[in-house]
Amino acid sequence: MGLIERIFKPAVSRRRFLQATATSGAAAQLVGGYTLRETQAQAPAASKTETKITKSICHQCPARCGIDVYTTDGRVHAIYGTSDHPISNGKLCPKGPLGTYILYDPDRFKSPMKRTNPKKGRGEDPKFVPISWDEALNTVAARLQGLRDKGESHRFALCFGRGWGASCAGLLGTFGELYGSPNVPIGHSSMCSDGGILAKQCTDGNASYNAYDYRNANMLLMFGCGFLEAFRPYNNNMQVWGYIRGERTPKTRVTAVDVHMNTTLAASDRALLVKPGTDGALALAIAHHLLVNGLWERSFVGDFKDGVNQFKAGQTVDPASFSEKWVKRLVEWWNVELKDRTPKWASEVTTILERDIVATAQEFGTTRPAIAMFERGVHAHSNGIFNGMAVHSLNALVGSLFAKGGLMYQMGPSYGPMPVDAGAHKDDYAKDGPWKKQPRIDLKGHEDGYLLAKNMLQEVGPNSLKGKPYKLDTVMFYLTNPVWTAPNGPEWEEALKELFVIDTSPFPGETAMMADILLPDHTYLERLQDAPTYPFQGFPMAQLRVPAIKPLYDTKYFGDTLIEIGKRMKGPMGDYYKALKDSENVIRHLAKGFEKDPGDNGVKDFDSWKEKGVWYRKPYLWQQRNGEFFEWDGKAYARPMTPEDVKKKLMPTDSGRFEFRSSKLEHSADWIAAKTGRDKARLMFPIWEEPKHPGGGDLYLVTPKVALHAEGRGGNLPVAISLLQPTMGGRDQVYIEIHPETAKKRGIGDGERVRIKSSTGHAIEGTCRYFEGVRPDTLVFPMEHGHWAHGRWAQARAPGHCGEVTVNQSDRVTGQCNYYTTKVTIEKA
Repeated sequence: MGLIERIFKPAVSRRRFLQATATSGAAAQLVGGYTLRETQAQAPAASKTETKITKSICHQCPARCGIDVYTTDGRVHAIYGTSDHPISNGKLCPKGPLGTYILYDPDRFKSPMKRTNPKKGRGEDPKFVPISWDEALNTVAARLQGLRDKGESHRFALCFGRGWGASCAGLLGTFGELYGSPNVPIGHSSMCSDGGILAKQCTDGNASYNAYDYRNANMLLMFGCGFLEAFRPYNNNMQVWGYIRGERTPKTRVTAVDVHMNTTLAASDRALLVKPGTDGALALAIAHHLLVNGLWERSFVGDFKDGVNQFKAGQTVDPASFSEKWVKRLVEWWNVELKDRTPKWASEVTTILERDIVATAQEFGTTRPAIAMFERGVHAHSNGIFNGMAVHSLNALVGSLFAKGGLMYQMGPSYGPMPVDAGAHKDDYAKDGPWKKQPRIDLKGHEDGYLLAKNMLQEVGPNSLKGKPYKLDTVMFYLTNPVWTAPNGPEWEEALKELFVIDTSPFPGETAMMADILLPDHTYLERLQDAPTYPFQGFPMAQLRVPAIKPLYDTKYFGDTLIEIGKRMKGPMGDYYKALKDSENVIRHLAKGFEKDPGDNGVKDFDSWKEKGVWYRKPYLWQQRNGEFFEWDGKAYARPMTPEDVKKKLMPTDSGRFEFRSSKLEHSADWIAAKTGRDKARLMFPIWEEPKHPGGGDLYLVTPKVALHAEGRGGNLPVAISLLQPTMGGRDQVYIEIHPETAKKRGIGDGERVRIKSSTGHAIEGTCRYFEGVRPDTLVFPMEHGHWAHGRWAQARAPGHCGEVTVNQSDRVTGQCNYYTTKVTIEKA
């Protein structure tokens, strides 16, 4: 094995094992501060020290990296990346080793508790008192049963965040069906990336995130991704970056688009600072350039019948002159939209130099395979659906869909069936109770609705507060803290004052402080939990989170909490959960699927899955080459696919092709035109539309994630806090990035205390820092601080929380929360 292989493909060596355990004098010296001689003298005999390594998966972000958890004498003291896990490959990001801080957080909830102070709000001590699990579960079940008996089960909502597997989030839908509530569950995806998911569904038929073949791509065009800050899977992204920008010859070219200079832009070949909400205009101009200059992939897209390019700026084209292959209505898109979207036009909209737009487009069209990718910076605006469709359309134009070095969609794992058939346990109420006629609290709270929204968690609190369409009675939260994460969080505080609140967080977050009953979850190092991979490289993978230590306190895995509540319900519902037994029984049945489809690493049942921590099967089963689709036959991509195969397995649109004219939107064109005032002739295409920026200010407020964000779980970790903002130097606080010219016009000095306001009626304060790498019309500060709860290190850390000045606006088509579009004012504090 060569030097490079040893560095990038490490194994668990004896030296690493000793470094991670108490048997190493050097390690003890580092941790305990003793000299080597003192350590040797004081250390117990090696035979008395028992160290074990547990294969598990991280929970610091959605990446689901494999981890080796080192436990000595019952105490976790080190976490490394698993060497034979496809995502981690023996490595972790800066968040990975911090699991011990979460496990041993002194502010964790240590048992079920109930509120004894009826007053709720900031500054109110809940006066929680410990209760038994029986009392806690019986209290919750009795309340839910009471609502059901009155025919008001729709007034119970269960809101969840980052769901994990069939033994947890996978149980929620069944619970809602058996109990009888349209509001179980309500996920957080509208406050994450639904806009991107639905933009892809509207074009290629897949409502999902993409998987990517970065290693074989020759160019990456990134729109608002934060690839080296927080894009999933972050750990593997850094590994890939080392290969594509270091080892690979020739190096992969990278152009990154964002509103400020960050690590990704600094490390790229080309950095483009775009005006917030205008990424779609940039993508349209790139598409225009590709067509005018004949740079589209003809084997995938098609060509003019006479072979002569007729795409000329400002001129329409006869659709009959073009023969399409795997796309739908390209020429019509050109005539309706693209013919006028020149780089010069886009330069005026985006403020990016025309020459840079042309250079980007030329490189993207000539450096194949190329990938155009995007995240929240693109679709978290009122025009987000069209921005996302425009960016994704670039992948079709250069033939990157399902191609080597392109992008695809994730395959699911070969799970076995659930232990019990839920459908056989529905009583008459579940089948046709009054709840069936009730609208969801999140989607129908607005009289004019949201077309494609799967959920809109940001609307639950505000809608209940207004009684639109009704008021909730009881709400339960799992892995979400909307009082802090939702836009205009104070409105949620008011809403929860009226409701019976059940929270399951291990930590004293803001939503937990509003709770009436606490049912604390295990931390991730104490759980047994399955987790299919987030979209990665397409091939199926399922990780298993294995407890490295027995629970420190009287907590319970949320999956088991839900099952135990279900057991306490009357009738067939209770019978179902009694038969389900517990979450481990669920996981054991899932693992039965591996018996017929063993993993590449030998995982074939529950025990081997628990030992290895991951099951996976390579390769991805489909590939597109030069406009032809092939399926893996066991040895190669050699089995040709028919158009019917492609439609069924890869592009499930009405046409079975990539649709520049979206049939998904076309089916609802009348609704969209009537409800939003959009032009019916254009609204089904990727079009340019000026975004609506609420807030009443003159500066855009953008709150990106950073490497140590940990989805809000890093707010009470001292190490994460101290390293949160390395570029700007933030240690005990986060600095608000402001361009020097912008600050000086307002008489604000570098490092001065400032106040930010918006039309929400709230204001936050913090410290600004001059940074020429941020756009002059934009304020940037990471979303992490400003907690008024969450633990001793999290509370009252500057600046105040951005959500308090973020207006609750959503994309009218996707329901995507518009986090990055509010405009604010800034002044000296």
